[in-house]
Amino acid sequence: MIVLRREIGDVLRGVRQHQGRTLREVSSAAQVSLGYLSEVERGQKEASSELLASICAALDVPLSVVLREVSDRIAESEGVAIPDTVSELLERTMLPVR
Repeated sequence: MIVLRREIGDVLRGVRQHQGRTLREVSSAAQVSLGYLSEVERGQKEASSELLASICAALDVPLSVVLREVSDRIAESEGVAIPDTVSELLERTMLPVR
C-alpha cells in the first residue's frame, strides 16, 4: 500500500543526502525540530504544506520538484504513465477540460 507521507519523506531524505547535509543542518535552516524532521523523513509524521515548503526552502529545491518526484514514484508503483500536462491527464481520465 502506498503511503504518501512515506514517499514524501523518502524524497526529502534523498535530496538531503544527495546534498551531503545533516538532519541538524536542514532542521535548523527550516526552523523545525530535528526530531520532527527525522519523523517526516521516515514517513512517521505528515508534514503540513507550510512545513513542507519550509523544508524545501532549506534544501533549496522547489516544492513542485519534490511533489513531482513523489507523484512519479506513486504513478510508477501504480503502473500508470503520468502525462506532462494537466490537460493531457484530464483528457485521459475523461474529465472536462476548462
